[in-house]
Amino acid sequence: MERPPNLAAAIDAAAEALVGVLDSATSRHTVGVSPTQLRVLSLIMTHPDTNVNRLAELLDVVPSSASRLCDRLEAVGLVRRAADPRDRREVRLIPTAAAETLLRELKDRRHQAVQTVLDRMPSRVQHELLLALLAFSQAATAAAPQTSTDSTARTA
Repeated sequence: MERPPNLAAAIDAAAEALVGVLDSATSRHTVGVSPTQLRVLSLIMTHPDTNVNRLAELLDVVPSSASRLCDRLEAVGLVRRAADPRDRREVRLIPTAAAETLLRELKDRRHQAVQTVLDRMPSRVQHELLLALLAFSQAATAAAPQTSTDSTARTA
């Protein structure tokens, strides 16, 4: 089967539309938390035992910037700092119950916004989209560069 010449452009346009739907669901959510702060919360949730240095690496910022972001999140009750029980010199970033609730509600709003768009599509097309997205994800994962094991890689 030959690939349509505008497939990449169609995917790009669909990605832009998806970002618009997701952003709209996020902006309607009166959170008082910036997109960067939401990203920090998501990273802390998906990387347990994260410290400020590791967070800085994940964000590709200097540790002082990551620390200031955490200060703001701590001030509004979304993050707390706790000593690592294995090494009390290390301070871990722990999402609070309020952060977990915020992210869960945001995720639910985003899923509902996407579902609203999907509901406007015929079931057959939804199924074809699911298969195409699964194949795309698999191909993207197979092509992703492997994590470096180089000894010069930065550590937290």
